[in-house]
Amino acid sequence: MTWTQNFTPITDNLVLSSLTALIPILYFFWALTIKRMKGYMAGITTLLVALAVAVLIYGMPAGKAVMSASQGGVYGLLPIGWIIITSVFLYKMTVKSGQFNIIRSSVLSLTEDRRLQALLVAFSFGAFLEGAAGFGAPVAISAALLVGLGFNPLYAAGICLIANTAPVAFGAVGIPIIAMEGPTGIAAMEISKMVGRQLPFLSAFIPLYLILIMTGWKRSLEVLPAILVSGISFAITQYLSSNFLGPELPDILSALVSLFALAIFLKFWKPKTIFRFASEETAAAVEPLYTAEAETKYTKWQIFHAWSPFLLLTLFITIWGMNPIKPALSGHYEGNNVLLGGINEIGKLLTFQIEVPGLHNEIIGSNGLPIAAFYKIELLGAAGTAILLAAIVTKFIAHMSAKDFYGTFVEAMKELAKPILMISTVVAFAYVTNASGMSTTLGMTLAKSGDLFPFFAPVLGWLGVFITGSDTSANLLFGSLQKVTALKVGMEPVLALAANSSGGVTGKMISPQSIAIACAAVGLAGRESELLRFTLKHSLFLLLLVCVITFLQNGVLSWMIP
Repeated sequence: MTWTQNFTPITDNLVLSSLTALIPILYFFWALTIKRMKGYMAGITTLLVALAVAVLIYGMPAGKAVMSASQGGVYGLLPIGWIIITSVFLYKMTVKSGQFNIIRSSVLSLTEDRRLQALLVAFSFGAFLEGAAGFGAPVAISAALLVGLGFNPLYAAGICLIANTAPVAFGAVGIPIIAMEGPTGIAAMEISKMVGRQLPFLSAFIPLYLILIMTGWKRSLEVLPAILVSGISFAITQYLSSNFLGPELPDILSALVSLFALAIFLKFWKPKTIFRFASEETAAAVEPLYTAEAETKYTKWQIFHAWSPFLLLTLFITIWGMNPIKPALSGHYEGNNVLLGGINEIGKLLTFQIEVPGLHNEIIGSNGLPIAAFYKIELLGAAGTAILLAAIVTKFIAHMSAKDFYGTFVEAMKELAKPILMISTVVAFAYVTNASGMSTTLGMTLAKSGDLFPFFAPVLGWLGVFITGSDTSANLLFGSLQKVTALKVGMEPVLALAANSSGGVTGKMISPQSIAIACAAVGLAGRESELLRFTLKHSLFLLLLVCVITFLQNGVLSWMIP
């Protein structure tokens, strides 16, 4: 039997209904920040609260609510959980094989300065991984690298989450932008152009903001030349690629330009003082982390060999995201290439799209049409599988024994059991929120802001990413609502869609999934509440900047709209 979503279940009052829809979200914040629950417990109890609100207040049939939770739980395991497991596994392999010592030395050979290491690893390298893979890989890998370099785990996770703001809108080879074209009817290229006229301002600012968080204003000025090279090179490339090439490559190109520009710059420029954290021993009391003598310790071949796991990861993930390889891996290739045709057949065998019983096409959405619901499992096409292949090749490059290889995998699985449970439950909570209509209720409330809607449009994206953990999902969730509301208030629809995506990137650092991924990657499972308290204020501040930019672009800066 079908059920029609009701977006105003409390006496047909939108405001009261919105306050009710906020209950699971507010509970989650309370559970983590005030009650300081373990992450997996906060996830489980938030899911129960969401189910209660969906059934008792929104009138959603209990069976449908439970099945929507199961759909989200499966998605939390694959692809999201699979990416985290394989990413942490690959990192642990480099540590066990001793390769990470060489990686650490190669980064230190560029600079001992913690500020510059954060720019290289968290900002540039993390952005590259975001562009190639998306989901949890960028934060998981870059945070683990920083911990290996000597950063405090909690600090490393927080820095990487904030740094990840710049590339999220164009992540996973532009999927968040491309996904909006279907439901809105606005060309992805036009949305890409508009996002490319918003995010570069944020991208140029993020490197400075990161260092300000780490060291304060005075210490930031000491490395201002490097900050400018990192941020401006990234922002200019992001603008040019998004406006003239499309949404697929801005992250990858911007990250590479920024990474190489800063690496080359550091060959000719060094800060006057080396910054290390207060918890580290002072440079005068200990032998420096890197000395001139250490420069000859490893050859270029040894350094290349040590970095090869991450080079392989990048190669495999890039291949996995390319057309027409990507559809072939999922069994959707329609061309005539014999090799891709063979891959396509394997992809079909390893791709499962199963209708969710009692849910598929049994909920009528805001557009009056039934909502499709599938358990979608792509074993070959998942990004985590690409990372696993990189790990398998690494086994032979690093000359790891089969015992060490499997032992490291089991170790990673044991460490990540509770974080994966948290991720699955919060994704399940997101699906219940969407299927019951709670998310739409909140969106409709913000859409009532009238002339101030251009200022609040990014908040919809921020809210969507917090709930779903994905800029792609937030764009699908609120894209149509943004367009319709923009037309009503006299705002350019493409600006509203861009605002949704740009606002969404600032919500990534507080998304429960992102928090769980970051904590899992650095071995801090159970301390998610501390990380959320660290990132929340930065998320709100950066959201405010996007709101102001959007509001100005709707008025005095309207010439920036393509």
